[in-house]
Amino acid sequence: MTAQAPGAMEVGFRAKRASGRKLLVPYVTGGLTGWQLAVRAAAAAGADAIEIGIPFSDPVMDGPIIQQASQRALEGGATPVSILREVRDLDVSVPLAVMTYYNTVHHAGPERFAAQLVAAGIAAAIVPDLPLEEAAPWCTAADAARVETVMLAAPTAPDDRLPRIAARARGFVYSVGLLGVTGERARLAASATALAARLKAITDVPVLVGVGVSNEAQAYEATRVADGVVMGASVVRRLMEAGPEAVGDYVAQVRAALDAH
Repeated sequence: MTAQAPGAMEVGFRAKRASGRKLLVPYVTGGLTGWQLAVRAAAAAGADAIEIGIPFSDPVMDGPIIQQASQRALEGGATPVSILREVRDLDVSVPLAVMTYYNTVHHAGPERFAAQLVAAGIAAAIVPDLPLEEAAPWCTAADAARVETVMLAAPTAPDDRLPRIAARARGFVYSVGLLGVTGERARLAASATALAARLKAITDVPVLVGVGVSNEAQAYEATRVADGVVMGASVVRRLMEAGPEAVGDYVAQVRAALDAH
């Protein structure tokens, strides 16, 4: 069986990496007030892709800020179907990924959920509670639909597991910066760069650090090793506190920091 050609997100990421650019992927909670404007602002400010969270009632990976955002979105009536419908109106020039829990995929069925993502113009999916050993039904459906499945690697993963995660990853490998939930922290965990270095040593798929990357200085630090960063809580907090323009301003600050060196 021949390997599947990389999808749009991975092709774009590889080209940007080859040009020396560090990749910046902000996370925005879908369904939150102003979320579509925030996605557009982030794209205009220099994001290389945008991760859209589909709110879930029991978000095992999310810390207090994103839990609060998800709760607000759910109370406002957001559903996976309504968010994907609104994604169609975004009209941004960068690839979009969704982050969702497997319950949402399972509820729709892998083939149907993959088709819904394609219809909405989504390039990739991140399913943080789907372990590699149980990923085949979703990954098979996603591959067939040309949806890139981003796989997560944890700091505790043994060396023999990382190549299997990387081989299954499409789009990029999500290098989880620390054990625990998402959220802003005073400093970048040493585990963030350590895991990114381990992954970079065994794969050519782009490696992005997420979870615990809280400001432009930490983003810069992470990208001394990794190909880029995913930034969630610090983006979502600005959206909730100050609105979509604040998201654009923040993404522009991080982009400038990554480009300055």
